[in-house]
Amino acid sequence: MKSIYLLSFIALLSGVVLPIQAVLNAKLGKTVGDPIYGALISFIIGGLGLLLYCLIVRTDFSQITQATSSNWLIWTGGLMGAFYVVAVIILVPKMGTALTFGLVIAGQMGFSLVMDHYGWFAAPIQAISWQKILGILLIIGGAILLRDI
Repeated sequence: MKSIYLLSFIALLSGVVLPIQAVLNAKLGKTVGDPIYGALISFIIGGLGLLLYCLIVRTDFSQITQATSSNWLIWTGGLMGAFYVVAVIILVPKMGTALTFGLVIAGQMGFSLVMDHYGWFAAPIQAISWQKILGILLIIGGAILLRDI
């Protein structure tokens, strides 16, 4: 049971890190004059950080070859991450951090609900209920309240 607390803490901490990353990446994109270039720099630094971590913990790099025999769809995750980072770099300065992430979370939760219901991408199947729909509507309502009128 203690592991659920650690995992919950890690989930919350990753939620804290995302808006910080968004603001810093937006400043980076503005500094270099192009959100795509800013995202590229961000991914290079992140990639170097992951490589350093793998070297420190002595990761077995032979496992990388297993990815070549998998479905091509798994390779698109990096492209989706790049889209997300570029979108946030563009949106945060125009919409603010709170509204941007309110809408990001609404999109995440709404699509996650559909993914769980149908089991897409091997997600564990969990039926949609009126309580879950209400939760999504409350998140969307919260995002709407974050707008500057």
